[in-house]
Amino acid sequence: MLASGDLEWGIVGVTQRSDTVARQLAPQHGLFSVAERGEVAAPVRVVSSIVEAISGRDNPQLVVDRLAAPATRIVTLTITEKGYRFDPQTRTLDLADPDVQADVAGGGPRTAVGQIARGLQQRSRTGAGPITVVSCDNLPGNGELTATIVRNFAAALPEAESDDLLAWLAGNATFPSTMVDRMVPATTEGDLAAVERELGLRDEAAVVAEPFKQWVIEDNFAAGRPRWEDAGALFSTDVAAWEAAKLRLLNASHSMLAYLGLATGKGSISDAVAVDAFRTACRRMMIDEALPSITLPAGLDGEQYCEEVLRRFANPALGHTTAKVGSDGSQKIGLRLLGTVRGTLDAGREPKWAALAVAAWMHHVANTPEADLNDPLAPELQAALPETRSADTVVPALLGFRPVVEPGLGVNERFRDLLLHWYRIIDTNGTIDDRLAGLGNEINHG
Repeated sequence: MLASGDLEWGIVGVTQRSDTVARQLAPQHGLFSVAERGEVAAPVRVVSSIVEAISGRDNPQLVVDRLAAPATRIVTLTITEKGYRFDPQTRTLDLADPDVQADVAGGGPRTAVGQIARGLQQRSRTGAGPITVVSCDNLPGNGELTATIVRNFAAALPEAESDDLLAWLAGNATFPSTMVDRMVPATTEGDLAAVERELGLRDEAAVVAEPFKQWVIEDNFAAGRPRWEDAGALFSTDVAAWEAAKLRLLNASHSMLAYLGLATGKGSISDAVAVDAFRTACRRMMIDEALPSITLPAGLDGEQYCEEVLRRFANPALGHTTAKVGSDGSQKIGLRLLGTVRGTLDAGREPKWAALAVAAWMHHVANTPEADLNDPLAPELQAALPETRSADTVVPALLGFRPVVEPGLGVNERFRDLLLHWYRIIDTNGTIDDRLAGLGNEINHG
């Protein structure tokens, strides 16, 4: 709005499982600050685009009403991979999910897809006009996926409702894909105190972020949009290539560092990437395996992008914890790493480094008590594991875990042997230092 002078837009922010952000923003009339941390950081700035903050958990019908309001023209989603309630293998809505079933049955919808579908249904009945739903999460084809799960929800409704809503969606709703890249760790009490010193005001909703930011958007809007390009957004007809680059290079390396760090007592991503061997493993996975298996968008230098990823991870001011980045692994491993494994195997090469990251995830799952495993499939993962846990028992068990690993990869002997090799090294008896030394020697030797 500042760049374009177009002041007609505003944001209604909706929280999902927690109402924390809504409670923080309400007394501040939606105002919050963004504090960049790292080299070339900009001064703290106050953002004034949020006009209302709603707890979706506590006020589901209010969310539906806002979605159905004629003034609402765009819905953006940042709800993490698991927020889509989809089956990663079929990329369709998980209609067996109890919360999804409850939303389909009626009452105040609790899931994001339920709130969106019910809001669009109400919109269709009141003649509020077309609307655009924009996914901003780390998912390939996130626009197509969002369209699919909304239509799956609509199709699950009683026939009289379903037919009308599906027909309305076909002519009035668009679902462009996007790629968003900016690392924004959870705000700490120390961050709040630092922002207060810089700003001279207490901001309970302060956001800390790295200086880097990138937003690539498919220009497919049903009812107009802000001039985001004036603030640096890139509109592209090839969002898929940008998505693949981020998922298979940046996000994959983030996961690799998280699980290697968790196995060796490193609490933050910056600590993990500071280990020479881990940085080497990331670089080799990106350059030797991921880059040859994707098509880069025009104008993007692959090796330069990889080096920039490692520099960004090394920013200690972000405080990204390995535990946080390593959470929800069952929702991330397939998207971030297994595509590179498949592509490398299909090319007749060995996915040595991607296998290291997957083995580190397996080790984390097998050595974390179910109560402490931050993953929506924690009970199912633990149930799939044998009582006695070693490389020879854990690797085949998790290779057979179909919500994550597709059958073709699960029986690939080359991939299995690599996983066994790395798991044994990660599972070395002795101290954390022994494990770190063993991994370092093997990575540097490799």
